[in-house]
Amino acid sequence: MNAFRAAVAALVLTSLTLSSPAPAASPDRVLIFTKTAGFRHDAIPTAVATLKTLATDAGMAADHTEDAQAFTADNLARYRVVVFASTTGDVLDEAQQAAMEGFVRGGGGFVGVHAAADTEYDWPWYGRLVGAYFHSHPPGLQSTHVQLERDGKPVGERWPVTDELYNYRDNPRAKVRVIATVDEREYEGGLMGDDHPIAWCHAFDGGRSWYTGLGHDAKVYEDAHVIAQLMRGLRYAAGRSGDC
Repeated sequence: MNAFRAAVAALVLTSLTLSSPAPAASPDRVLIFTKTAGFRHDAIPTAVATLKTLATDAGMAADHTEDAQAFTADNLARYRVVVFASTTGDVLDEAQQAAMEGFVRGGGGFVGVHAAADTEYDWPWYGRLVGAYFHSHPPGLQSTHVQLERDGKPVGERWPVTDELYNYRDNPRAKVRVIATVDEREYEGGLMGDDHPIAWCHAFDGGRSWYTGLGHDAKVYEDAHVIAQLMRGLRYAAGRSGDC
């Protein structure tokens, strides 16, 4: 990670300087949750290490757990952001789901990484929080370009990525603020057509939600563009920036 901090700083310094207040005296806390009840991604340890480093760089403290019993109202009150990093399947019971809903309604932030969209299909509130559920993915890792956008318009140069590229059950654009898309013309197996969102954010139920579909392959976490996006996501979810 250290080799990428300078690159990340170059990508995000201007916007963070203009839009962000000084860090609080006591660091905000981030809870990184990686419980899986279905497919388990080999990149989870890399994702956790990356997120912990980014939280530290942002002046926040981070804890990691796979224990769903951490989802109580009292414990979640210790945190500003909860990250679901490639969780899969049914990972919380009804009481734990209620605690998570209360956390967001109290102003908490959520960050979803990759298979966070492949989680809790029987919990409609969560589906609205994350923005879209996983549908399928093309076979293997494939390469395409990511196009950042603001208010529906492309911004900046496209950048290449090689990863597992999710198709979603629905296009979330009508419900969220899309911040990046991928180009299906450059790989096989895309099912969403000309408009394929891959990262987005939105204010939701009193809190804030940010999601990226990237993160299947451990090498993705070496990409300075991805790291910069994750940093923006953490800051947005923590309420440190209004710009995701």
